[in-house]
Amino acid sequence: MNFNRRHFLGAAFAGAAGLASPRAFAAVKNDTMPDLLPRALAALNQHHNSILRRDIVGVVDFSHHSREQRFQIVDIGNGRVVASYLVAHGKGSDPANSGWATRFSNRPGSNASSEGSFRTGETYYGKHGKSRRLIGLDPQNNLALQRAIVIHGADYVDPSLVAMQGRIGRSQGCFALERRLVNEVMDRLGNGALLFAAS
Repeated sequence: MNFNRRHFLGAAFAGAAGLASPRAFAAVKNDTMPDLLPRALAALNQHHNSILRRDIVGVVDFSHHSREQRFQIVDIGNGRVVASYLVAHGKGSDPANSGWATRFSNRPGSNASSEGSFRTGETYYGKHGKSRRLIGLDPQNNLALQRAIVIHGADYVDPSLVAMQGRIGRSQGCFALERRLVNEVMDRLGNGALLFAAS
């Protein structure tokens, strides 16, 4: 079973990017790969005309609690998870502030996270400092640019909060990360990469 899953992931990577070698996947541990990876790779193919970078993808699994590192960056060429990060979901997705995202919306003013495929855009400096714009590519997130759903740093995303209260804070729908790590994430994804989020 492990061999078959590893074989499947290798084939999926190779089909999505045309870069991976079977030898690279043989060294990948199954438990390091995001559960959403097959769906992210399918999205990479679906939106191939919109995605400029096909060597790396960001995957956010909103089915996990906010205390977990549920934002993963996957190097398609090497078949490896490069890094994992804490990431906030929107207040509208978690009205009870439980740490679980249970609702998703594309509606302006909902303060909720959206699921689906996003293309990373350019960086800019706003109220949260350096941030990266996101362009929604699916019907369930195509208002992301209008809603100002972006990647940015926030004080309410920090491991110390997990230790104190068992969860991180909530955003207004943005992908908020630790301030000390957000530049690293934005640089790794760059402009024109796929960010895939689902639950």
